Amino acid sequence: MADMRLVVVGASGRMGRTLIRAVTETEGTMLSGAIERAGSPDIGRDAGEIAGIDKLGVQITDDALSAFAHADGVLDFTVPAATVHFAELAAQARIVHVVGTTGCSAAEDAKLSAAARHAVLVKSGNMSLGVNLLAQLVREAARALGPEYDVEIVEMHHRAKVDAPSGTALLLGQAAAEGRRVDLSAHSVRSRDGHTGPRRMGDIGFATLRGGTVVGDHMVVLAGPHERIELTHRAEDRSIFARGAVKAALWGMGRKPGLYSMADVLGLSPKA
Repeated sequence: MADMRLVVVGASGRMGRTLIRAVTETEGTMLSGAIERAGSPDIGRDAGEIAGIDKLGVQITDDALSAFAHADGVLDFTVPAATVHFAELAAQARIVHVVGTTGCSAAEDAKLSAAARHAVLVKSGNMSLGVNLLAQLVREAARALGPEYDVEIVEMHHRAKVDAPSGTALLLGQAAAEGRRVDLSAHSVRSRDGHTGPRRMGDIGFATLRGGTVVGDHMVVLAGPHERIELTHRAEDRSIFARGAVKAALWGMGRKPGLYSMADVLGLSPKA
């Protein structure tokens, strides 16, 4: 069976370079394209050279349409507006689109859902096995303990991260909401300042920290009467996300069009 041909978009970025290396290291996949924005100084350079490995014979280009036409899937950790554009192209090409982009608005998510009617789209706030296992634990803990246990989610990332709370924090908050069978948007508290009054029972709080070069730390605190449970995940290298994304692409090959999550890929979905 031929290797799955994958395109990496945002190829020159930190995550793009990590994805290129992950594709070359994964059996059953090959890099067929590498995309950067128009005007990037890396256009025309070899993708392997950019990623710090041997040359791969794949030049970085800004022509996503042509690259997608000769691919089986695309790995996308870019920005919301670019991801929506790539989703439209992937839907036209009927190829697997793996999305690790965070910070999408409701309108942008709706456009991704529309694209998923025509192709497989796997979207997750975090592609790592550990985080998705953590989400399952949070879901079960929230269900078992009930609203008497206050849920607080604390996350920290590097100083360059532009969206908050992180996609992973929102994924964990959604898991807690699902465990309680409530709507996260109606119970989410994103900031506290000044005289806020007592904490409302059932709220799911978020605290955001930024600094240094932290890859990603997340802690879910369930604080109840006279006891506290803390569930923690610390990402030590971006390669865990890249390996998960490649795994998701391979999983999506041959499946029916639809919007899937990393929990589906790992068999952890509550729908399963």
